[in-house]
Formats: sequence, structure tokens, C-alpha cells
Amino acid sequence: MTLARIREPDGPSRSGWSPWRAVIGFGLVSLAADMVYEGARSITGPLLAGLGASALLVGLVTGAGEALALLLRLAFGTWADRSGRYWTLTLTGYTLTAVCVPALALTAFLPSVGLVVAAVLILAERTGKAIRSPAKTALLARAAGGVGLGRGFAVHKALDQLGAVAGPLLVAGVLATTGLIWPSMALLAVPGIAAIAILLWIRHRTADDEPAAIPPRPAAAQSAAPPEPAGRVSALPGRFWLFALAAGATTAGLVTFGVISYHLTRDQVVAVPVVPVVYAAAMAAAALAALATGWLYDKIKGRVLLGLPLLVAAVPALAFADAPAVALTGVVLWGAAIGVQDSTVKALVADLVPAPNRATAYGTFAAVQGATAIAGGAMAGALYNYSVPLLVVAVAATQVVALALLLASVENHGSIKLI
Repeated sequence: MTLARIREPDGPSRSGWSPWRAVIGFGLVSLAADMVYEGARSITGPLLAGLGASALLVGLVTGAGEALALLLRLAFGTWADRSGRYWTLTLTGYTLTAVCVPALALTAFLPSVGLVVAAVLILAERTGKAIRSPAKTALLARAAGGVGLGRGFAVHKALDQLGAVAGPLLVAGVLATTGLIWPSMALLAVPGIAAIAILLWIRHRTADDEPAAIPPRPAAAQSAAPPEPAGRVSALPGRFWLFALAAGATTAGLVTFGVISYHLTRDQVVAVPVVPVVYAAAMAAAALAALATGWLYDKIKGRVLLGLPLLVAAVPALAFADAPAVALTGVVLWGAAIGVQDSTVKALVADLVPAPNRATAYGTFAAVQGATAIAGGAMAGALYNYSVPLLVVAVAATQVVALALLLASVENHGSIKLI
């Protein structure tokens, strides 16, 4: 069967793959993959610090990683739409993650170059995220279109976040048992292999021919309007660009967990083995926030996102506190913001952009976010050492801009029809 079957909104396909089954299938892949890279991200700050990194370097590496994961999606998103190689790009990206994260275990045995190797592996893993994300999200959007974009992305994100909780907890357990970080990185090879196996199974059941990912338009539609160009940034609508700028401003203010975890351990807010548990709590908050805002999205559309800048603005004031309870509250809010950014935000992109350009839109959207991610990471790392109150003010300023842009981009969005 071709991928077009996943896209059909009316009932299951001939092989029994309903839209919900496709959504859940991709969710299981994300669950296993998130165990891998979220498990690693939960301890990235302490891992780099243990290899000799400063707070600024942690901020630069983690910020640059997020920038790569976002900026490179522009190239891979347009490539996916132009070539139709959605599955090839998806598999390649997940394979990079499955290889690079366990390889971080080797850095403990490379005293002279361990920090450099760790930084390269972190950046390579984030590149894998860039390769797969636009193609995978376009596949997911087609499946979610049959169940409601908000709900489909919300359920997928909830499954995704189960892995984001389980991975850090696995790391915490191994760290508490051994007192070492590297064994937990090596163990993350197991869910990495599982993610690839599940993805190959879904690929076998749902798509026989990658170039058929975007089917020809019906004859009636072709006579009524010219075909929509695939893979062209210039074809993206103006409201999409306004929303992308709003999301970029939000991303600039959302400090990376690498900097947060650096604070938690350097200032002894929590012990190092507790850091992955704190991260797991943030990922649980992300799952709940994704589910809540996803369901609301199908009712009130983009207006549900107006609270996102408020969440982001509150994070540094709380997460960089010295009191454990206050810092944990900040981390939970950080997780909630991440959940909304990685689920409901994507539903609005799918709602604004025609299907032949969705991978391009996701890549472009991510590139706009990535352009601000490295600056935001460097800002957080530098201002954290200089003045936390100044960091709080700087983040608040970015979120005032984000809220203004978001208000403009979602105005009257309730009247926009699903594509």
C-alpha cells in the first residue's frame, strides 16, 4: 500500500492501518528514540562539565546543537518535499541518534580529547534530528489529519514524552548504581535499536514507494487551480512567516536544559544522580501540556498558544533559584513549554500550509527557530555567570516580542479551515 492510504480520513486502509494506528505507530518510534536522546540530554550538562566544560561552553554546545537541529531542517525539509524521500530521511536521522548517543560512553576513556569528541557527538545527534524531523512530521501530519491535527499531534507527543521520562529515569538508575555516566550512555543503545526496528516495521506496512508520498491532485482540482509547488520556501503563506517569527522569539528565551542542569549541579541545588529525575519530571509535564493544549487546539485553534510566552518568561526566574522546590517548579514549567512547542505549535503549521509544502514549512519554521537558538543558548550561558536577574529581564523582553507577534499571527485563526 502507498503512503496515500495513511492520509485518507475515512476509516482504515486495506491493511487495517487506520489514521490512529499510524499516529500511534510513529508515537512508539518516538517513545523509543526519546529514551535515547532525552536520556542523554538529561545529563548533558554534568557530562560536559565532568569533561572540563565551563557554563559558557555548555551553553554554546547545547545551543549550537539545538540550532543545528533546527536550521538544517530547512535543507532537509525542502529535499523531502522535492524528492519524496520521506522514509529515507526519517530512517537516516533516527540511525544517527541510535549511534551517536551510545558512543558518548567512549568519551570517559578519552581524557585528552573527550570533551571535543563529546561535543562532536552531541552536534551529530542533533543533526540526525534535523535530517528526520521535517519528513517524519509531514508523514505524521497526514496521518493526524484523519483524527484532528491537535489531537493527533497531542497523542503522538504524549507517547514521545513517555520515552522522554523513561530515558532519564533509566540514566538516573544506572548513575545511582554505578556512580558513573558512561554506562548509562552505553545502555541507551537498546532503545535505539528498538526505535529503528519499529520504524522499519511501520515502513514495511504503510509505504511501498517513497516518491508516492505526495499523490497527484485530482483532475477537478487541477482544472480549478494550478498545482501547488512542492519544496519551495517562496510558496509559504504570509501568516506562516509571522507565526515562525513568534516561535523564534519564544525559542530565544527558552534556555536549554544543559544550562539549567549545569546550575543545578554546580550550585549543589540537587545531587548529580537526581538531575535525570528532575528532567523526567519536566518531560512528564511536557506530555500533559501537549495533551491539554492539543485537545484545546481542535476547539479554539491558535489562540491556545497565547500562554506559551508567559510560561517561557517564568522559567529562568524559578529554574535558576537556589531553593530546590523553586528550581523544580521552574524546570516543570520549562517542560510544559517544551511540550507545547513540540506538538501544538506543529499542528498550527500544518493548519496554515498546504500538504505539498508541509515538510518545507516544518524545515523553514525550524530554521527560524534555530537562528535564535544558538544566540539564546549563548545568552543564557553568559548571563548566568554575570547576572541571573539580568538573564530573567532579557528573557522577559524576548517574550514580550513573542507575544506581540503571536497575537498578530493567530488573530482570527479560528476561521481558518483545515487543509
